[in-house]
Amino acid sequence: MPQGQPTVVPDDGLTTRQRRNRALVMVHTGVGKGKSTAAFGMALRAWNQGWPIGVFQFVKSAKWKVGEENALKALGETGKGGTVTWNKMGEGWSWIQREVAEGEQSHEDKAREGWEQVKRDLAEEKYKFYVLDEFAYLLHWGWIDVNEVVEVLRDRPGQQHVVITGRNAPRELVDFADLVTDMSKVKHPMDAGQKGQRGIEW
Repeated sequence: MPQGQPTVVPDDGLTTRQRRNRALVMVHTGVGKGKSTAAFGMALRAWNQGWPIGVFQFVKSAKWKVGEENALKALGETGKGGTVTWNKMGEGWSWIQREVAEGEQSHEDKAREGWEQVKRDLAEEKYKFYVLDEFAYLLHWGWIDVNEVVEVLRDRPGQQHVVITGRNAPRELVDFADLVTDMSKVKHPMDAGQKGQRGIEW
């Protein structure tokens, strides 16, 4: 295992073992491809450890059939690893802003409702590993207050790991998180006019 050299040792009163097993908040942001993919890869590791997993997709349409959803749900049903619960909270807002029909909930209201569910699950310690997919968009748009999110995550009980994905993660979240990866783009087939394809994008 990589050991690494710490740049600073926190004055938190924890032993090395206690600090090693502390629950983490992780952020995958940036304009490059792979933010959600990396988060679902971590979910596979969590499944292997037998941890209950809660996935919350915030701005990908409930109509989209995502490959990771099928794979993780199938694994969750084997009884060999952790359970997997998949929640879809969005209407495809990361790519296409659709009009809301009269009498329907707004996209912002649906997003807020999803966050309220996450808060309830954290309070109940329902899962050990959470994927809040595309959640950074909601903070960037101002639909959900980033200071509230930081406070909820800071005060969450027990051993609950949370990974948040999406472009434009706010500075407050980045500063608070334990692990932050900025996915930069060097090249992408879409730059040359190639559309997304099966097995690569979904």
